[in-house]
Amino acid sequence: MSRAGAMFLRCRARRVDNKHISAYNSAVRRKPGQLLPLETAICVCAANLRRNGTFEFHGYEIAKRLGDESDSRLLTAYGTLYRALGRLEAMGLLQSQWEDPHIPARENRPGRRIYTLTAAGETAAQEARKTAAAAKKAPKRAVRRPVPA
Repeated sequence: MSRAGAMFLRCRARRVDNKHISAYNSAVRRKPGQLLPLETAICVCAANLRRNGTFEFHGYEIAKRLGDESDSRLLTAYGTLYRALGRLEAMGLLQSQWEDPHIPARENRPGRRIYTLTAAGETAAQEARKTAAAAKKAPKRAVRRPVPA
């Protein structure tokens, strides 16, 4: 057997573990009951839309709003938003459904998945607002500066 063939067999026998790469690991590590910053921003943005009379939204719409309202660095990679929307739906904070197929056919565009904020999602958004307000009111820690000798 050639050297390359032996190397191939050794590599093939070893199982490749990509769990340290987030794209290959579906489980997100977090403290129980805590949302990631992107998930919190989605809930707050959806609650703002709801207060303004828009009860349903789609992914691209929420991405535009997040880019306008908050730090656009939250959406770092393709699919980041849609994975977060899926996690929020699995947690019961959002509900989703595909829009009526006649609408995209009439408008000559692909179909959209339409999301709605649930009561639990509204509660999560309110808690996020309270936490942000408390963080702003908290006294800032004094910065120690070295004393010249």
